[in-house]
Amino acid sequence: MSQDSDYTPPKVWTWEKESGGHFASINRPIAGPTHEKELPVGKHPFQLYSLATPNGVKVGIMFEELLAQDFYAEYDAWPIQIGDGDQFSSGFVKVNPNSKIPALMDCSTTPKPTRVFESGSILLYLAEKFDALLPREPAERTETLNWLFWQMGSAPYLGGGFGHFYAYAPTKIEYAIDRFTMETKRQLDVLDRRLAESRYLGGDEYTVADIANWAWYGQLALGQLYEAGEFLQVESYEHVQRWAKEISARPAVQRGRMVNRTFGPLEEQLHERHDAKDFDLRTQDKLEAKG
Repeated sequence: MSQDSDYTPPKVWTWEKESGGHFASINRPIAGPTHEKELPVGKHPFQLYSLATPNGVKVGIMFEELLAQDFYAEYDAWPIQIGDGDQFSSGFVKVNPNSKIPALMDCSTTPKPTRVFESGSILLYLAEKFDALLPREPAERTETLNWLFWQMGSAPYLGGGFGHFYAYAPTKIEYAIDRFTMETKRQLDVLDRRLAESRYLGGDEYTVADIANWAWYGQLALGQLYEAGEFLQVESYEHVQRWAKEISARPAVQRGRMVNRTFGPLEEQLHERHDAKDFDLRTQDKLEAKG
């Protein structure tokens, strides 16, 4: 793939499989499964297939928040190794034809289980199913949904834009990094201005909007994404910092962030989650210590 500044796109684009970059081995311009493999199914009503990327973290946190409020939201969480192409298995494509994590099966519905894909859809589905983490009052509900869907539209600029070109692209392209850095900082400023006037994004109540946005912008503000904190001067966003740290201190957030994590410190990795005790007994440091 040419990196020349005078590159001219051809009349017809063709797929170069060896295009380089961090995700070159799994990126492709077509949908559908690449191999036959069924997904595992556990004993709980909900089956989560995910990885602890920012989008995946959202759903782990959501389940742990529901359980902390004594809802019967027990779930099995199975890791999907996107670097290995697990998302292109026949079983996963049945749950999410878009081959992206997270994906959820609600096995409690009749006459058949319900599939739910796209992280925002999963958060909204669970909030409505349990009548939790989403205000009932129309104005507050609408404000919460404003910020939930703001995140859905904004984060691709942060992840696929800034994150890709700053951290993963095979060549550092100044124009691309500058373009997406500017937009990322603008988005942080949008959040900072909102959080200057409100404890949480939807108002005084912690909601799905905070879960969705914290997974991206909260972790970014805390230096947990792309090692870009100094570059973006994240400490300068005073109100985002206050909000990010408050949410990070929640026990359900600390647990949810560990679910399907297969990278980072071993004590923070819970590859599979099937029981609340797993956080104490089955983190990767404990499993490896057992041999």
